[in-house]
Amino acid sequence: MAGVGPISQDWEPVVIRKKAPNAAAKKDEKAVNAARRAGADIETIKKSTAGTNKAASSSTSLNTRKLDEETENLAHGRVPTELRKAIMQARTEKKLTQSQLAQLINEKPQVIQEYECGKAIPNQQIITKLERALGAKLRGKK
Repeated sequence: MAGVGPISQDWEPVVIRKKAPNAAAKKDEKAVNAARRAGADIETIKKSTAGTNKAASSSTSLNTRKLDEETENLAHGRVPTELRKAIMQARTEKKLTQSQLAQLINEKPQVIQEYECGKAIPNQQIITKLERALGAKLRGKK
C-alpha cells in the first residue's frame, strides 16, 4: 500500500484536562504553598474555637441549665386499675390462662402479665385484640 496516495488523518484532536480543585484541595498545605510561590493572594482566618471543644459545649450548657430548671415530672401513662381488673375478670370468666390469652391475640404472655400488673404502657391495638378475644368491652362505659 505504500505510495498509493496521500496519507490523511481525519481524527479530531482530544484534549483531556484535570478537574478544577475543589474546596478541600484548595485548603491543602501543598496547594497553599504552591499559591504562595506563584505570588497569589492567600487569606488566612483563625477560627475562634479552633482546637477546642467549645462549639459542642456552649450549646449544651444552655440545654443542661433548662433541663435542670425543669420541674415537671414526665412519665408514660400506665394501664388504669379499671382496665387491669376488667382484663383479669374477663379472662377468668373464659377460664383462660395468661399464656392462652396471649396465644389467642398473637402476643407474648409477658404482655398480658404487664397489662394485668399495670406496668404496661396502654396500646389501643392490643386492647382491641383483648376485647375481641375476651368478648368483653374493656374501654369506656360498660
